[in-house]
Amino acid sequence: SQETSLHSQPLLFLSLAEESQENGRLVAEKSQKVNPGTGQVSNGYPSTSPQSPREGTGAVGDRPGGPGGFRTLVVQQTSLDPPRETWSKKMDFLLSVIGYAVDLGNVWRFPYICYQNGGGAFLLPYLLMAVFGGVPLFYMELALGQFHRSGCISIWKHICPIFKGIGFAICIIALYIAFYYNTIMAWALYYLLSSFRSTLPWTTCTNAWNTANCTHYLSTDLNVSWTNTSISPAEEFYTRQVLQVHLSPGLHQLGAVSWQLALCLLFIFTVVYFSIWKGVKTSGKVVWVTATFPYLVLLILLVRGATLPGAWRGVVFYLQPDWEKLLSTTVWIDAAAQIFFSLGPGFGVLLAFASYNPFHNNCYKDALVTSSVNCLTSFVSGFVIFTVLGYMAEMRQQGVETVAKDAGPSLLFIIYAEAIANMPAATFFAIIFFLMIIMLGLDSTFAGLEGVITAMLDEFPHLLARRREWFVLGLVCVCYLGALSTLTYGGAFVVKLFEEYATGPAVITVVFLEVIAVSWFYGTKRFCNDVQLMLGFSPGLFWRVCWVAICPCFLLFIIGSFLAFPPEVRLFDYVYPFWTTVLGYCIGVSSFICVPSYMVYHLLTTKGTFKQVSQSQSWRQQRVIPSVTVHKPRM
Repeated sequence: SQETSLHSQPLLFLSLAEESQENGRLVAEKSQKVNPGTGQVSNGYPSTSPQSPREGTGAVGDRPGGPGGFRTLVVQQTSLDPPRETWSKKMDFLLSVIGYAVDLGNVWRFPYICYQNGGGAFLLPYLLMAVFGGVPLFYMELALGQFHRSGCISIWKHICPIFKGIGFAICIIALYIAFYYNTIMAWALYYLLSSFRSTLPWTTCTNAWNTANCTHYLSTDLNVSWTNTSISPAEEFYTRQVLQVHLSPGLHQLGAVSWQLALCLLFIFTVVYFSIWKGVKTSGKVVWVTATFPYLVLLILLVRGATLPGAWRGVVFYLQPDWEKLLSTTVWIDAAAQIFFSLGPGFGVLLAFASYNPFHNNCYKDALVTSSVNCLTSFVSGFVIFTVLGYMAEMRQQGVETVAKDAGPSLLFIIYAEAIANMPAATFFAIIFFLMIIMLGLDSTFAGLEGVITAMLDEFPHLLARRREWFVLGLVCVCYLGALSTLTYGGAFVVKLFEEYATGPAVITVVFLEVIAVSWFYGTKRFCNDVQLMLGFSPGLFWRVCWVAICPCFLLFIIGSFLAFPPEVRLFDYVYPFWTTVLGYCIGVSSFICVPSYMVYHLLTTKGTFKQVSQSQSWRQQRVIPSVTVHKPRM
């Protein structure tokens, strides 16, 4: 017999038209696009389709050979990559993505930004930014991860190798987020543990941490008056007992580490470790609790808030449209930034989660469903927050705008905590509320660290694949040590610095380069062909235009606005000095610097012209592929 050695991508099989779900690739006969003259299907792999009617493929039974008959190809795969781990159920994936996208920002940031930027009128720019910017980016990342089945580092050897530094930058950004984001959960855990008592500690002014200015004022307290120097007991509990920020003058002198918060954070990271150490098989089960419980609590709090006196005042304040504010650039900037950070493309998480999907999973439908759930959750959370703020305004006989002056974590840990403390069954509502805050944060931490873990395991499989548990342990320990600065007396200042400077601008710039690399270098046509191979249909004109033009403009708009209008950062009475702004930008640049650094390294170590170097693996064969021997029996 005559033997011919062919090279075939290890995840494409020369079987009859059936799918290989184990390795998540198409059958060769389903390859719908073949590049003429190159023998490649649309994802860049060599074509294994028959080149003529006389060269049929068979893998089940032999057909008689002879003049005019079909030849039988007996295919033997000499080696295969180990099967990639997949989600146990489709709902594991959906809940993980929803849990990642729906985080603390949906509860505190969206309601505040909404009423600050025109109430109901803000929904118009928010939805426009979601449709033309956020959702297309969300869909693109799910499709990329599912097709190439790789993390945020190794995926670039399939797309455009010169941009591989984007993956390393994403991993560093994820570490920075882990340094401060989990500290907020430690604060919530402290509140949760303090809630197991009949009288909540932030309702009285007789505690050791209270000052002479502490004033517990409600409309029922006829003998108490509220002055400009008055401080609520909830605010003093948050600032003087939990954060102990009064012991630190600022970032130049952070003070000692709070041992109570250190223990709380240690518990948080212990839960995180045992939830993700075995991969998506375990984390996919945990999210059934952590992703669904917050919705149960939101429903309970919504019903309770709607029955409180004055709730209608808060709802009117939340949704009353101020159409004139739409003429302000700030409103559109806030809408773009809110939808971007809410859906969360660019953090490597969507790539990682989608890479564990079956190859033919309908990621288009998943993108629409999960992004819609995320936006709807943000909207409903506004009712949960503002019904309670209306109640507080009614009890204090003040305007809602006076009560809702705090933003960020203070909105939850001061205003909402005080409102809960003045409700009937305050202990119950405090426990479920702060448990919800912890659950919302855990989902996002699971996702963020899984993005790093998947990226590193895919990039260094021979070194880390069999040592996942130890690598995850080392990663969690690094995150805990990195978070120690946020546990000091001035730790809240560090959290604010990381949130404003270290992650936001860097990740937006990284996503901008990612869109450019996929749409312009890899090519929208090739990317759409990849989607067609997976889903059976190609993305329409709307998605193509968004990826090529609208999404880059959307991201440039956010970057430009940040550079043109840098935020004036302040926390409580502390105004961040200029040197802290420089420090924040330096931390942000420290992650982004990976992109140009790797470009220089790649150009210096790879031979050829710039075009050949940048597309050396993306336009030609993308992997070292084992040989397949095809035996052709004699005629």
